[in-house]
Amino acid sequence: MRLLNASGCLDALTAPEVARSLDAFVTKTVTPLPREGNAPVRIAEVDGAMLNAIGLANPGRERFCAETLPQLAELGVPLWVSVGGFCVEDYAETCELLGGRSEVAAVELNLSCPNVDEVPENVGEVVAAARVKITKPLYAKLSPAADVAETARAAQAAGADGLSLVNTVKGLALDEQTLRPVLDRAIGGLSGPALKPLALAAVYAAYRATRMPIIGMGGVSTGRDVLELLAAGASDVALGTALFADPGSPARVRGELEAELAAHGFADPDNAVGVAHLPGDSTLDPRSRLSVEKALHTGPKMAG
Repeated sequence: MRLLNASGCLDALTAPEVARSLDAFVTKTVTPLPREGNAPVRIAEVDGAMLNAIGLANPGRERFCAETLPQLAELGVPLWVSVGGFCVEDYAETCELLGGRSEVAAVELNLSCPNVDEVPENVGEVVAAARVKITKPLYAKLSPAADVAETARAAQAAGADGLSLVNTVKGLALDEQTLRPVLDRAIGGLSGPALKPLALAAVYAAYRATRMPIIGMGGVSTGRDVLELLAAGASDVALGTALFADPGSPARVRGELEAELAAHGFADPDNAVGVAHLPGDSTLDPRSRLSVEKALHTGPKMAG
């Protein structure tokens, strides 16, 4: 099991030690042309969650490859690049550019950003076009708002190597006094603890439908959260909003996960993957989950 960050939830160049505490770093979404993003206010706290409407602010793919990517490579952590676009060709062309970069370990296709209006809806078509252009591992990041099982199967059939579940969902916050939207864009992406049940349901459905590798994310702030996503079917887990409040959360969560695994009789986090799908009348002895030949590998994996 690898511990990553959710795209857009960590500035690795500002907080390099936090990035190095992860098994891989996922960049902010890169688009063909530079984007300033949406106008402020674009972040708001709500009960049990956070709303953001950043709008894919980034320097564009040419500047990203020329300036940002070489700097990120100096971190010594495997780099996953999040790719966004507004038509199928945008994704394919960016993947072709990244395919020749040795710094890039994998690509995540952002197919579900709620803060732009032009994201393509045909997941299968985008994945297929990107697959032709790149041989690196390709993950599709999906929304829990759609039919996750059907969308996951479409991504799998088109050539995706894995799934990232889930992206944020649309939410609205109103000002207490004016009763007007807090965010300038009004609608933003909801993340944080309130998203966890949706994430669990999406991972569960996608795993049942495809058995693909899944990076589970959404409301992860404790080792228990990680264990539950693994049980639902995730093979890796990403921290998102928790990184804003607690930059040291990767180390803390690893420690909590080890305690949770031990308490449930797992010798390795990989042994917990998919256990929520066991038959309801299963009489599995917790001790049978132990894999004494494998040591815990929840520590950071550095590139070398």
